[in-house]
Amino acid sequence: MNFTDILSKYWGYTAFRPMQEEVVRSVFEGNDTLALLPTGGGKSVCFQVPAMAREGLCLVVTPLIALMKDQVENLRKKDIKAAAIFSGMSQREIEMALDNCKYGDYKFLYLSPERLATDAFRTHLGGMTVNLLAIDESHCISQWGYDFRPSYLHIADVRELLPEVPVLALTATATPQVAQDIMDKLHFKRKNLLQKSFERKNLTYVLRPTEDKNRELLKVARAVPGTAVVYVRTRKATLDVARFLQQNRCSADAYHGGMASDERSAKQDAWKSGKTRIIVATNAFGMGIDKPDVRWVVHMEVPDSLEAYYQEAGRSGRDEKPAYGVLLYNAADRAAAERREANAFPPIDEIKRVYQALCSYFEIPVNTGVYTSHDFQLGDFCNRYKLSAINVYSALQFLQMDGYLQFSEDVNLPSRVMFLTDREDLYRTQLQNDDCDMVIKSLLRAYSGLFEQYVGIDEQLIARTLQLTVDNTCQLLLKLQKMGVLSYLPRKKTPVITFTENRVDDKELRISKESYEQRKQRYHERLEAMLHYAESTVQCRSQQLLAYFGELKSNPCGHCDVCTQKNDLDMSRYEFDKLLNDIQTTLAQNPCNIEALTQQIAPADDTKLVRIIRWLLENERVVQDHQGLLTWYK
Repeated sequence: MNFTDILSKYWGYTAFRPMQEEVVRSVFEGNDTLALLPTGGGKSVCFQVPAMAREGLCLVVTPLIALMKDQVENLRKKDIKAAAIFSGMSQREIEMALDNCKYGDYKFLYLSPERLATDAFRTHLGGMTVNLLAIDESHCISQWGYDFRPSYLHIADVRELLPEVPVLALTATATPQVAQDIMDKLHFKRKNLLQKSFERKNLTYVLRPTEDKNRELLKVARAVPGTAVVYVRTRKATLDVARFLQQNRCSADAYHGGMASDERSAKQDAWKSGKTRIIVATNAFGMGIDKPDVRWVVHMEVPDSLEAYYQEAGRSGRDEKPAYGVLLYNAADRAAAERREANAFPPIDEIKRVYQALCSYFEIPVNTGVYTSHDFQLGDFCNRYKLSAINVYSALQFLQMDGYLQFSEDVNLPSRVMFLTDREDLYRTQLQNDDCDMVIKSLLRAYSGLFEQYVGIDEQLIARTLQLTVDNTCQLLLKLQKMGVLSYLPRKKTPVITFTENRVDDKELRISKESYEQRKQRYHERLEAMLHYAESTVQCRSQQLLAYFGELKSNPCGHCDVCTQKNDLDMSRYEFDKLLNDIQTTLAQNPCNIEALTQQIAPADDTKLVRIIRWLLENERVVQDHQGLLTWYK
C-alpha cells in the first residue's frame, strides 16, 4: 500500500512529516499505537490516511466540537464522506448521521466521548464496518493528565465490541506517567509508543518580566514581523488588547467564543489570509487551525499548566522557520493564579447545590434525564438561584469530570435545513404555494445535498436574494416545516448542558472527597510547575519544558532569554553550569561572603565567578545581607 499516493491525492502533500509515516504504517498493520506528536505535527493525517487505505469507517473520538466541524467540512470538500455527532444536534440529525455511517459508505464518524455510552450509538455500532478507532486528545483518559474526562473511560467498553480493530491514541502533550496510563486505560495489547521529541529547535521561548504588559506587547509587535496570536484569559481582554494594538497602528482583531459564528469565521479567515496580522483571543482559538507561518505567540497571563503553555506557544513556527513564544509575567500573576486555583475548587456541598439547582432549572425529575440536552443561560441561572458565576462554572467542570453531565461552551450551530419530500412532491408544493416557491428555488440554487442530509444555511443571504426581511424568510421556512416539506433547525449559539446520567437525589450524588483532594493536588502541582517556569532565571527555557515531558538529557537551546543572559557572561555553558553548581552547593551549606566563597570553590578565573554571582544577585537567586553574606535564595 502506497500511503504517499493517498496523502498526495487527498491532502496534496508529496511527503509525510517526521514520524507520521511510522504511525500510519503501525496502525495499518493492526497495532495499537500511542502517537505523541507536538502541536503542528499533523496528527489528523495519522488516522485519516490509514482509514482511507482500508475498507470501512474510522471512528474519531474528540471532545472538541470546533475541531469536529472543521475536519468534517474539510473532508467533505475532498469528496470524502464524513459525519459528526455532538451536543446541540437534534435527535433526528443524530439518527441520520448514525444511519449514514451504517449504510452510506461513510469513511469517518467524529463523536464526543460521551456519545460512546449511548444506546443509540451502541445499537448502530453493530452494523458498522469499523477499520480504526482514533482517540484525539487521548491524555483526557488519564487522571494524571491535565484535562481528565471520565467519559473517555467508555472507550475501553467500545474496544470490547470491536476486538479486532486497532486503536490510535493521539496527543500533543503527555508526561511519561500519562503516556503509560493512556496505554493501560485503552487496553493496549502491547506497549507501542511512537514519540517525536518535544524539542522545537526553531522556536525561541522568551520570558519578559514587566509591569506594563501592553507596552511590552507593543515592543514585541514592532520588533518581530509576521502573523501572531496573543492569548488572554477573558472575552473583555480580547477586545481591550485588540483596541490598544489598533490605536497603536497595529493590524489586530479580537476573537472569542461569545461572537456569532459568521463573525468568528470572518475574523479567522481574515487572519489566516494575512489581512489581519494579530489575533487577540482566548485559549479556544487555534484548535484545528493549521496556519504554518505564525511567527510569534504572546501570553499576556500565565496559563494553568506547562501542557497548555507548550501547546499554545507551539502554534507558532509550524513551517520550521524561526518563531517566538513569549510569556509576559509579573509578581501579580502568581497571586492571580493562586486565586484561580482557589476558585477552581468550590466546596463539595456547593457543587451538589449547583447540580440540584440545574435539575430544577431544567425541570428534570429524579431517575430521568439521561442524554437530554438543554440550552444553558449562565446569567439567568445564577440570578434565579443566587449563585456565583465563578462557582457555577467550576462546579460544572467537576460534575463533568465525575460523569454526571457534559458542559459544551463552544456550541455554535448554523441554521440547518433538509427536504423531507421527493422532487416530484416538492414541485407540486411550489405550484400550489407562490410564497413558498421562491424560498424553495432559493434553497435549491444556493445549496446542494438538501435531500440527503441537513445542510447549513444563512437566512440573511436568502432574505437578501428574495428581497425579504430575515423574519419573513424564517416564517416561510417554518411554514414549509409545518407543511411537512422540510425540516428547519434554527441557529443555536448558546452553551449546552447534556446529562450523561439520570438525575440522582442528594443522597446518591457522590463526589469523592479523596478524588476531590487528589485533583486539587494535581492541579496545584501543574500550576506550580508553570509558575516555576515563569520565575526561573537559571535553566534554559527549552530544557525546562523538555524535562517536564520526560526528556532529561537535552542541550540548552542557546537563544532563549536565560541562554542569552548566560552568553552575555562570556563563558562556555560548561563553565557556567559548573560554577553555578559549586556556588549553590557551597551556599546551601552555610552563607558566606564573596571572598570566602572564592576560597572554597577556587575557580581558575575569579572574575568569572564574580560575574556569575552578580548575575545571580540581579536575578534574585542569591541575596546579600548588610554584612555581605551571600545566601542561596531559590
